[in-house]
Amino acid sequence: MKIYHNSRCRKSREALKTIQNHTQEYEIIEYMKDRLSLEEISSIIKKLKLDPISLIRKNEDLWKQNYKDKKLSDNEIIKIMQDNPKLIQRPIVVIDDRAVIARNIEKVKDLFN
Repeated sequence: MKIYHNSRCRKSREALKTIQNHTQEYEIIEYMKDRLSLEEISSIIKKLKLDPISLIRKNEDLWKQNYKDKKLSDNEIIKIMQDNPKLIQRPIVVIDDRAVIARNIEKVKDLFN
């Protein structure tokens, strides 16, 4: 199990605590410190079964000011996330070939079932 974690995010801290209460086997990936590769982001998107735009935090000023009204390809959106990890929805929890955006703790709990 992996959690793509931002320690400054309350929802991310809650998801991590839930994981710690359910298992000892997990990896914390602090994507704000160690940027994700294009391949990692693409893999997460595939596991989430989402379009890249669905992984963007569209309420961030960075998005609104620089990208909101642009016509962007999926590859361009992935590159934007790589360059600006702040724009990636969080937290993301991955187990095997499944992943969830774990803003709702119940989604994390469902991964253990």
